[in-house]
Amino acid sequence: MNLDNSTNAPGSGAPPPQRFSAPTADTTLSEALITLRKHRLIIIASVLLFATYGFYKAFTQIKVYEAYGEIEVRSGSSDEFRVTPGSFFGEDPQRKMLTEAAILTSDSLLANVAKDLNLANNPKFLGAKPDAPPGPHVSLEDPIVRQVVVGALQAGVRVSQVPKTSLMRISYTGRDPKLAQDIVNKVIADYITNSYESRFKSSQRVSQWLNSQLDELKQQVEASQEKMLDLQKQLGVLGFDSTKNQIASALDDLAKAAGTAKLNRIVAESRFRLLSSMDPNTMEGSFDNVPGGQNLTALASMRTSLAAARANYAQLTATLGPNHPSVKSAKAQINEMTTETNEEQNRLLTSAKSAYQLAKANEDQTNAALDQQKADAYKLRDTLVDYTIRQREFEASRTLYEGLQQKLKTAGIEAGLESTEIDIIDPAELPLEPLMQSESTIVMTYVMIGLVVGLGLAFLLESLDTGLRSIAEIETVTELPSLAIVPRAKRATPEQLASMTTVERNINVLTQPKSQFTEAFRSLRTALLLSSTTGREPKYLLCTSATPSEGKTTVSSNLAVILAQRGTRVLLIDADLRRPNVHHRFGLNGKLGLSTILSGQNTLEEAVQPVKEVPGLDILASGPVPPFPTEMLSSQTMVDLLKYAGEHYEYVLLDSPPILSVTDGVLLSRQVDAVILVVRHGKSSKNIVRRGRDLLVRSGAPMAGIVLNAVDLNAPEYYGYYGYSGYSYSSLDPAGWDAKSGKSKSGKSSSKKRDV
Repeated sequence: MNLDNSTNAPGSGAPPPQRFSAPTADTTLSEALITLRKHRLIIIASVLLFATYGFYKAFTQIKVYEAYGEIEVRSGSSDEFRVTPGSFFGEDPQRKMLTEAAILTSDSLLANVAKDLNLANNPKFLGAKPDAPPGPHVSLEDPIVRQVVVGALQAGVRVSQVPKTSLMRISYTGRDPKLAQDIVNKVIADYITNSYESRFKSSQRVSQWLNSQLDELKQQVEASQEKMLDLQKQLGVLGFDSTKNQIASALDDLAKAAGTAKLNRIVAESRFRLLSSMDPNTMEGSFDNVPGGQNLTALASMRTSLAAARANYAQLTATLGPNHPSVKSAKAQINEMTTETNEEQNRLLTSAKSAYQLAKANEDQTNAALDQQKADAYKLRDTLVDYTIRQREFEASRTLYEGLQQKLKTAGIEAGLESTEIDIIDPAELPLEPLMQSESTIVMTYVMIGLVVGLGLAFLLESLDTGLRSIAEIETVTELPSLAIVPRAKRATPEQLASMTTVERNINVLTQPKSQFTEAFRSLRTALLLSSTTGREPKYLLCTSATPSEGKTTVSSNLAVILAQRGTRVLLIDADLRRPNVHHRFGLNGKLGLSTILSGQNTLEEAVQPVKEVPGLDILASGPVPPFPTEMLSSQTMVDLLKYAGEHYEYVLLDSPPILSVTDGVLLSRQVDAVILVVRHGKSSKNIVRRGRDLLVRSGAPMAGIVLNAVDLNAPEYYGYYGYSGYSYSSLDPAGWDAKSGKSKSGKSSSKKRDV
């Protein structure tokens, strides 16, 4: 590769590379395998620990004996005498069996068993040693003793239902076979007795309740009967049917009479109104149209006679004259006849009016009688409805009373038949052999538990680990590319250290030229020289870290040596004016350096110190620690110094303080072409590294990438990463390599042959 050694001004290097896209993480399965490989010691320790405990449990397990018996819980012959037939299994047989199982393990039942067998003072039940002295006598009346004994008994008693049957299996597991047999048989016996007594008491309570209810029902029946009889008396002696017929007949007669009265009133009213509206002089002319016209015959005869008299008077007057006695007699007769006619006419009108008024009164009285009869009928209907209700209440109360009397007799019979629902199928026998789990089963069980616990601990520790251990994690967190992975350097033996100089002891690339450590820095050099996007190599390089002790000085020192081995001039500046360390690595004097140059006491040529083991490499120490290092590093003098150094050196490498501790590194990052962020394997956490990256990015630093330092190549994350580790320089005899100069004994730099 041709290298462009043109001079760059500080901060005028290539712009930072484009945003890096983190690689896709490994699959979940591969990550899980890495986690298991990383924490394999924890998993193995967990398995061994639980396996040891399993062996202990397998060979020290206590001999226990199990006695069991079987009973049948069924619907007995007394079911037909129940108050509610079929209630035992009619609702849900499974629920009933579960209820009976709960009764078998209830505190009260087991307390009776413990009391009958005196388990509170039985050393075999309590698990005491055979040769142990007897303890003080205790009583189940003590709540604490009762709780302990019943709890121990419940722990040993097991109740289960035989599938698809009405059989129940009662078993007890204990150390003594005879005691186990006695406990099972006693539990069955007490269960049967308890079942009989509880059902008998229940039936007795039902009988008592029924007796109290019968007294109330008897009073209700008597009261209903009395009310019904009173209503019957109100309806009459003949009863409902006869009274109903009488009322119906009366209503029919009154309805007919009301109709006839209404018709008569209408006729009388018509006659009266017609006569009242007629002209008296023409009344006899409408004789045929007047209702009751036969009464007008006399009036008509009188009017005829009057007309004849008037005709005779007119004739006599014309013949004899008005003063003739005959004429005067005829005139008197006419006047008399006129008076009689008017009186007859008035009499007829008065008679018609009286007939109308009589018919109207008759109609009103008939309607009033009909309304009264209707009211009586409605009242009778309400009384009949009340009577029907009372009769039904009486019949219902009497039926319930008679039914409860029958059930009361049935309950008395049922109380003596309930015990037949439980039969003993198999009583408990004396167990002959103890129950022992297989040793291999116990050991394998604990081994599996240990494996599960170990796996859980491994993944728990992995989830709690916030350290950055893999390239994928670092690139994902920082969103920066990884420039190199620097493994841990191999330590030299005391004999080798005695024959080495200070530089050789601290700079491993000189003493281990073929190691993976050195190859990592060669890879870092290549990555840096190719990191520019403008086609020009970065001249000014800054090596920093987020926190102290991450290896930035180690990286900068070894990188400076690797760059100098290419035959170029390299200046390594210790820009850490607070805790300088570069001059100690190279065994140089730190009295003159960067601080004396920035303060104007010395020039660059006066303060620079060459490294004789590495030709082309000059070191500018930090010098005495100044009172204001940040102001000095951010001054124009520092900018001028870097520009002047760039004119005389191909590469200027700066070692800065940690950026999260002080701001010196952030200020210097704006004056270089590439910034290298060093992250120590297993030390730096995600939050710290992300915070350091953010500070540099926000300040506009040209980030080249990250270097993962002090990596354990045996870690699962990097298994096979250095797959070329077995590669060697077969074309060059190791004996011909000059470790101090980095060149072959022929005088040619071997690194030139391996540059990319």
